[in-house]
Amino acid sequence: MRVEEAPMIYRKEFFDLQWRFASRVAALAGKPLGDALLACTNFYARFGLGRDFNAADPAWCEYLEGLRCSATPRDWTYEFYRSRLPDRGAPGIVASIGCFSYARLADGRIRLHFHNAEPPGVSPLAAHRQEQRRDELRQLFEGVRRREGAATRVIGASWLYNIDAYRRLFPAAYLSTAGISEPRFRHMPLWGQFLDRHGAVRREPASVLMQRLSMQRGLRGLEACFPLQVLALEGVASMFS
Repeated sequence: MRVEEAPMIYRKEFFDLQWRFASRVAALAGKPLGDALLACTNFYARFGLGRDFNAADPAWCEYLEGLRCSATPRDWTYEFYRSRLPDRGAPGIVASIGCFSYARLADGRIRLHFHNAEPPGVSPLAAHRQEQRRDELRQLFEGVRRREGAATRVIGASWLYNIDAYRRLFPAAYLSTAGISEPRFRHMPLWGQFLDRHGAVRREPASVLMQRLSMQRGLRGLEACFPLQVLALEGVASMFS
């Protein structure tokens, strides 16, 4: 069964943060801002253009043309985003149980996703919600093994795997595969660390990013500006039994 999750509307400050990052990258690299916005922000995906990051996409070209004509390009960026709502979020979601869901990839693997499905004021990773999360994960993988098979490869990639409260939800065999992912500045597994549940920017990690970025004198080590790195994991569905 395909399940559509409720789309989140991200705040303007989230786009402003990425804009500032891309502007600094463009200056350091001596390259056009449009190139940096495509390579180093999540804009393309947030505009609903998919994950192929095609510089010749007509909608992307429309966005860049608007930038050239706008006296307030950050405002134009957010206006363009709002004009293209709803944001469909993670592509290809097959099933969702509580805070967990998974998508089926073209190569036959599945990808885990996590979102905050708790009511306001309740952290999805709070100690008293741990058993609920584990139960959701167990139910999700009962369906995975039934629909996809126990030998199906499972991948995950997120900054959340740095957080003990999140790591405790997963089997040790799966966690043992964790490694730092190559920098992927276009994707939400990296940029998600700056968001709260309402799509607003979390001030502390954003401040760390901008402080570190201001000290950069080149592109080398750019990923270290981010407070948390994306960890990538891969296992099989039978690990979650």
